[in-house]
Amino acid sequence: MSSVALEIAEKPVTVSQPDMENASKEVEDLSDSLQKQSAAQEEQEMVTVFTDPVNFNVKHPLNNAWTLWYDNPGKKTNHSSWSQNLKEVVTFSTVEDFWGTYNNVVRVSDLTSGSNYHLFKEGIRPMWEDAANEQGGKWVIQFPKKTGEEINNLWLYTILCCIGETFSYENEVTGAVASARKSFYRLSLWTRTSDSREICEAIGLHLKESLGMSPNQHLEFQSHADAAKGASLNKGRYVV
Repeated sequence: MSSVALEIAEKPVTVSQPDMENASKEVEDLSDSLQKQSAAQEEQEMVTVFTDPVNFNVKHPLNNAWTLWYDNPGKKTNHSSWSQNLKEVVTFSTVEDFWGTYNNVVRVSDLTSGSNYHLFKEGIRPMWEDAANEQGGKWVIQFPKKTGEEINNLWLYTILCCIGETFSYENEVTGAVASARKSFYRLSLWTRTSDSREICEAIGLHLKESLGMSPNQHLEFQSHADAAKGASLNKGRYVV
């Protein structure tokens, strides 16, 4: 290498202060521009069910995932045959998936006699024997068949209370059941406990208010242990 080349290579390169300030400003401007583009693109891509019910791409998570079950056991059943008839329909964990499910299943008013819908937290089977249910019970209310399509709203209000976690003791609620019978409909709300009057009555009162029931209508609570012994629903442990 020539002496001139060595001299050039060894000479430090200096950048003037104005050039450094300009370069820094260009980097900041570029960063701001990219952030604005990213935010605009994200805002453009985020479409909720409230703005576009068909082409939404943003979902709102629920506190828990819920599983819808269905059974139509027929006239003669025992525990084994009932379990075999119990079918898991779908599990959902977002508001949008709930409505997608609700709007595409048969309404309670159209269920055949003897059929049941069960909506329970994921991992809990709609059975007394399940660990989450075995110490619990259920609030029960029956509506005459003349209730007609109003039963659909009552069932909807019940499950909205469940998936919306609106109960003061929401962790104590395991699921809800809608039953279609020859002369009546029945709604049931299942709980983990049956021994705490405070917890059970708080849940029952909230459900009664949510369903818009009059003071003359009563909800009755029956423990699963009592039900297993064949105790009458007319002898509920608690009444609200």
